Amino acid sequence: MDDKEVVELIDQIKRQMDFLLSDTSVPKNVKSAIKEARDHLNEQGDYVVRVSSAIYNIDSISNDINLPAQARTGVWNILSMLESIKTETTGSS
Repeated sequence: MDDKEVVELIDQIKRQMDFLLSDTSVPKNVKSAIKEARDHLNEQGDYVVRVSSAIYNIDSISNDINLPAQARTGVWNILSMLESIKTETTGSS
């Protein structure tokens, strides 16, 4: 995966995050974790570090019992895309 593909995928992830942030059914604690993950993706520096930090935040809320089903699917999709970036850029999981 080259830098251009990584940037495009990160932009797609951020759009999905924005969608979840605008969903009124998503609890505040989940929105807070999503915002923090988005902030990590916006930082400068190595993709692996940025993506790993975002994965940590998203993973922490991926099984939140208060998360509506449609939002849970979105969170899992975001997590999957982040993991694919990490795997492709490091060659490991």
